[in-house]
Amino acid sequence: MSTTEQFTMFPGQMWEKVLAKVKRAVVFMDDKCAESLHWNGGAITLFEAGALNVKQFSSFESSGENEPKAVFVVSTLLKGRTVDIIKDIISLSHFQYCVVFTTVAHSVHLLANNVSVELEGKPVFEQLEEKLCEWMGNMNYTAEVMQAPVVFAPVSQQLLLAPAFAHLFPLLPPDLELINAKRPEKKRFGNISDVDMSSLPTNLQIEIKSLASALNSLFETTCTREESFAVGPMSRLIAAELTNHSQAKNRRKTAPNKASIIFVDRTMDLTGAVGHHGDNLVEKILTVLDLLPGHATDIQVDMMELTSLHSNKLSQGTVAPGCLAQTPSSPARELWEAMLNSKQKAAMMEVRRHLVEAASKENLPIKMSIGRVTPEQLCSYVQLFRSDWEALESHGGVLQLGLATAQTLRHPALPRWDACLGCQRLLLQALGDSDFPTVLRQLLPMMKPMSKSGPAGPGAQRPSEDCGPEEMILLLIFLYSLADEAQPWPHQGREEEEEEELEKTERELIGALTLVITQEAELSPLLQKITGCVSVEEVTAPLVQSALERVFETLRGLTLLRDHLKHLKSVYTGSDGVHQASYQPFLEQVLQEVFHPDHRDCPDLEHMSGGLTDLLKTGFSMFMKVTRPHPSDHPLLLLFLVGGVTPSELRLVRDVAAAHKPGSQVLVVSTRLLRPTDVAELLLTTQRLAPDIGV
Repeated sequence: MSTTEQFTMFPGQMWEKVLAKVKRAVVFMDDKCAESLHWNGGAITLFEAGALNVKQFSSFESSGENEPKAVFVVSTLLKGRTVDIIKDIISLSHFQYCVVFTTVAHSVHLLANNVSVELEGKPVFEQLEEKLCEWMGNMNYTAEVMQAPVVFAPVSQQLLLAPAFAHLFPLLPPDLELINAKRPEKKRFGNISDVDMSSLPTNLQIEIKSLASALNSLFETTCTREESFAVGPMSRLIAAELTNHSQAKNRRKTAPNKASIIFVDRTMDLTGAVGHHGDNLVEKILTVLDLLPGHATDIQVDMMELTSLHSNKLSQGTVAPGCLAQTPSSPARELWEAMLNSKQKAAMMEVRRHLVEAASKENLPIKMSIGRVTPEQLCSYVQLFRSDWEALESHGGVLQLGLATAQTLRHPALPRWDACLGCQRLLLQALGDSDFPTVLRQLLPMMKPMSKSGPAGPGAQRPSEDCGPEEMILLLIFLYSLADEAQPWPHQGREEEEEEELEKTERELIGALTLVITQEAELSPLLQKITGCVSVEEVTAPLVQSALERVFETLRGLTLLRDHLKHLKSVYTGSDGVHQASYQPFLEQVLQEVFHPDHRDCPDLEHMSGGLTDLLKTGFSMFMKVTRPHPSDHPLLLLFLVGGVTPSELRLVRDVAAAHKPGSQVLVVSTRLLRPTDVAELLLTTQRLAPDIGV
């Protein structure tokens, strides 16, 4: 029987293939593979395996004369820019032995090179091996090129992430226009759900095929036969690709273990993705602290409090940052699981308990306290370790998680989180009581430009409780994702009049938001992506207005994303005079269908693994009773969230599964652990249809 533990062990098993080759080598690795390694033991595993050095995969890197061996680990196709960088590094070095690992399967390389038939051997890899020897300057030197699917990261016992696919996001209505623009008028798609694999841009096809290949390796290593189900257009494409994978067909004939996997598009529930639920500590940590450079999930923790240095501009960057991934430390892993799966109050109590236990083990003079956990209290515990280097090394993992918690609780942006939470609750009620333009207009008084001069002087900061442009964009996504189901609009007979009213309101919002953005002291990463500007000096009102018009075009499309569903169409329940309006997470509804005691068939959970057998069943079902596969048929369920999952949803999945089917094993697999601003970036970026695969 497959277990979640077998699946969370898979990433480490794939890294063993790389570790076997790194002895006495300089390792060059790109950011996506580095992030996967980060959650699989980190760079220390490479050094323990005998690596001499680890460097960024960049044309500006090289090695010395006494370093004759190189290992390259990349998440991209072995062509184009990737091959150019390998050549640059080799030309600046003195290698006699080169090993190249790519996470992309050879079959996908054939597709990228417009080869549609299966060939003997691995000619793409073999050709590169010859090139490597040529670049090293001697055809007798050794070169190896192979695939290693090191794309997954075991972030917790319940969660597998795929950092290599962090920017893969479901299709949106504006994408349909771009796809149709390249097709003859008679062959244009009427709906996103109609889009097929061959109509997608080549880069996106390669991305999906690479993901399907990685998932096939996951099931192959765990000897598992999967039943695939899909909810959403992108999920259907990925599930179909996995189903039709050439190696998957053979695996399913002999695999002794069975599991169900449900692919769900993130766009089926954007309300929860941008919601400030307010009851998960990790969600707040991810939101207010800065990301580690080159990472999509982990954050950087300021470690200055563990030193005697004074925190100021001069000392900034002196001490390497800490992080959340603490794989070598057992107590830290236990604390991380508690932080991820508990409510905020319970998680903070766990942080304090672990710090107290660590200090007690080292006989440090700790003053016990009870009651409310405060950031000052946590910092005072952490600072006890400052003068004891052995204790610091022994408990470094717990200390980093403790500092992450303290720095989040005292962060100046945290009151804004609470303000957004209050706004979302009020807007949720207003959606059921007023028409949509009226609800949208409630945002106008909240759009306050930040004065760059005045009593506080140049570069004044926005009051911590005021919502900035980022928060306003998140509130707009929140509203538009619920607009159609809260009050179907426009009403029959008033379409033209109400459409004009909506357009007028949107123009007012664009004008107000343009003023806010042009008055910002600096541009956040989200605003940089929306406007295309790096600094405030580049920002102009016409440029921002044009960018916001595109944003509202995307927002309008959010109201249509669940239209193709029959049963799971709504996440909104209006007020009935007794109960307030509420939001019910889409994942909760999916799991309730899966674990329903009647084992009922849900038409929205489309079964994808049947092939000819399923077609025959469909035909026979016209005159006899046929039982279709159900997601709860097998003891293990995998939920794959295409586009990311939030920490709150992880706890939700665990709680719903425990309540409906105690003892069931559910593993969440996703492309990234989401912050609310990540959702806005993924929604509003123009690069969705052209992911960077190194070509």
